Amino acid sequence: MNKLFEPAQIGDIAVRNRIVMAPLTRNRSPGAIPNDLNVEYYRQRATAGLIITEATAITHQGQGYADVPGLYKKEALDGWKRVTDAVHAGGGKIVVQMWHVGRISHTTLQPNGGKPVSSTNKVATAKTYLVNADGTGSFAETSEPRALETSEIPGIIEDYRKATRAAIDAGFDGVEIHGANGYLLDQFLRDGVNDRTDRYGGSIENRARFTFEVVHAVTREIGAGRTAIRISPVTPSGESYDSDPQALFTYVVEGLARYDLAYVHVIEGQTGGKRDYTQGTNPPFDYKDLRQAYEKAGGHANWMVNNGYDRQMAIDAVERRPRRPGRLRQALHRQSGSGRTPAKEPAGEHAGPGHLLWRRGKGLHRLSTARKGRLTVRRTG
Repeated sequence: MNKLFEPAQIGDIAVRNRIVMAPLTRNRSPGAIPNDLNVEYYRQRATAGLIITEATAITHQGQGYADVPGLYKKEALDGWKRVTDAVHAGGGKIVVQMWHVGRISHTTLQPNGGKPVSSTNKVATAKTYLVNADGTGSFAETSEPRALETSEIPGIIEDYRKATRAAIDAGFDGVEIHGANGYLLDQFLRDGVNDRTDRYGGSIENRARFTFEVVHAVTREIGAGRTAIRISPVTPSGESYDSDPQALFTYVVEGLARYDLAYVHVIEGQTGGKRDYTQGTNPPFDYKDLRQAYEKAGGHANWMVNNGYDRQMAIDAVERRPRRPGRLRQALHRQSGSGRTPAKEPAGEHAGPGHLLWRRGKGLHRLSTARKGRLTVRRTG
């Protein structure tokens, strides 16, 4: 048996194999409340070493898409407790991806129809997902945001802390801070978005301050060994461009090295797209240098890599670096129980009989048993 299927320690979380299920936004939690569909979906995949949930809003303000789950109301936490109980009953471990979308939202999704918040008041050229009155889904342009006042930022950090405590109380084994894909923390990191002139804007040190303050608050609440973070150095999601991503993310990972995190999750290339995407940087972004910078700064968390990994790539990555978990996103989203069969190729292009899939369109919240057909995965998480 290769190392991909051997037990491992991810911070304070002991897992039975190194296969990690990546987060995937599903838009199947009306009212921000996980339901029977969520319970069954995650229960099926409990054979993975670790499950990272779909992105989950830390507050109502942090929501950017219709029907995504939250961590900010009792009914949602009760729903998540059913999910975590189901995963643990199957022998799995599960962490929640904590999400604040920032400007990638719409006024109809915000408290009292307010503007989304961000590091800036510039509108993103991006779309969000809404549910219409007749139950059908549609995409809409994101709304104009407002820039957070400096005095408001401590309140957002407190929201992360509260969501962290709520997650642990709901039975999660840890949390992953979503710092990637053009969402709120990324909007502060990137000089292509962040146009602030206060202590959270301008220099790399200032732009990274918010991220570090969130990490500090979360680790103080539950310990670094149950805390992780996701970054995406070059993905262009939500117009998240930077003039020097190598320098920016080198500084970020050097700062993260101060914390004994469970893992640092790095999306290589364009999220859900080309692995060799570089955002036009010359020379291309160097992920090997990024990891070396982290290690030279004293970091020794698990280094989790993601984007376009197939079975052999994951095996090779883990064989080269035993502390590196492999992420087989599509296999685990397309077929349950993939972590059970190391001798076989993980699930292929088609879902087999009896696997539960999600329908879209008018059957928005209906669970069906697939007999034939191709499963399409959505990559916004």
